[in-house]
Amino acid sequence: MSGYDAETKMAYLYALRSKGVTDSRTLTAMERVDRGLFVRGLFAERAYEDMPLPISCGQTISQPSVVGLMTQALDVQPRDKVLEVGTGSGYQAAVLAQLARRVYTVDRYKRLVREAQAVFDQLDLGNITAFAADGSFGLPDQAPFDRILVTAAAEDPPGPLLAQLRVGGIMVVPVGQSDAVQSLIKVTRLESGFDYHELRPVRFVPLLEGLGQE
Repeated sequence: MSGYDAETKMAYLYALRSKGVTDSRTLTAMERVDRGLFVRGLFAERAYEDMPLPISCGQTISQPSVVGLMTQALDVQPRDKVLEVGTGSGYQAAVLAQLARRVYTVDRYKRLVREAQAVFDQLDLGNITAFAADGSFGLPDQAPFDRILVTAAAEDPPGPLLAQLRVGGIMVVPVGQSDAVQSLIKVTRLESGFDYHELRPVRFVPLLEGLGQE
């Protein structure tokens, strides 16, 4: 049973606003998606707290305020085609699906993709396509993308992903060489190159190449 009632929603949105998530479209998207559907087992009762939680395959579901701030920075428009690298629980993709025309999400763990797809089906989110693949190389067959969101930290914004970003497009990516020191970076592709804007300190799991073991 989900506990996502009106009172919980109100508290959830208040917590997001207090952490700087002020964009009305982002807040509406996050209000529509019940985070409780993406958290299982022991931690299900903490689904509406502003904290990261463990999920399968040694990964985490990001804390809601970070999901909100990343989504807000991405500035997704209704006709956009979005690539998410790091499906994880699927929560971030479900939020993006409220804002974009089409979301492609990839994860190196087949189990995570299967579990996320089951929730996408439950929510009837037909505009999400989920793949088990090495996300560090993006999805060249579907490029270019209007927006790219990376939910794992790279030492630098990955070259293959930058190459798949449309001119005028935006990528939001955590960058840092250790899990202790990372910054969330907003990259805008210009005709003449890339503009980089540092948003805030964050902590994400590392972006790894190759497919993960189940």
